[in-house]
Amino acid sequence: MSTIFDLSADSLAGAPVDLRQYQGRVLLIVNTASKCGFTPQYQGLEQVYQQFKDRGVTVLGFPCNQFGGQEPGQADEIGAFCEKNYGVTFPLFAKIDVNGEHAHPLFAKLKKDAPGILGTEAIKWNFTKFLVRKDGTVFNRYAPATKPEELVADIEKLLAE
Repeated sequence: MSTIFDLSADSLAGAPVDLRQYQGRVLLIVNTASKCGFTPQYQGLEQVYQQFKDRGVTVLGFPCNQFGGQEPGQADEIGAFCEKNYGVTFPLFAKIDVNGEHAHPLFAKLKKDAPGILGTEAIKWNFTKFLVRKDGTVFNRYAPATKPEELVADIEKLLAE
C-alpha cells in the first residue's frame, strides 16, 4: 500500500522535497491562498505548528490558485506575504493544482483516501485540511471553515497512537 511518503513536492523555493522526510510525524496538509476569506487561518496553522512541532507534528502548506484566483502571486511574493502577515515558519510548497487533470499527486492521493461530503473527491475551496497519521495514512479531511485550533483533539489522538 502506498502512502504519501512515497511522493515528493517542490518547496516554495523550487527544490524537490521527498515527503519521506516527514515519516513518523503527524502531518496537517492544507491547500492555502493569500487573498481568501480563510487566509487568516494561516495564524491558526502557525499556532498549531508551534504548539506541536516539538512533539512530532508538521504543518505543510500548498498554495493553490484554483479557487477564485485567490493565490495570484509568485513564490517569493507568497513566502513574503505569509511571513510578514502571519509569521509563518511551517514549510510552504510551490503553487499547485489540487483538482483536475493537473492535480498534484499528493492531493490526488489525499482526496482518494479521504473523500468529502457524499463521497466527492473534489476539493471545494482553499484551506481544506487533511490530517495524516505517522505512517502516512490519512486520518481525516476537514472543511475550509474548520479552524486549525479545532483539530487539536484529533492531533493529540494521533500523537498517542
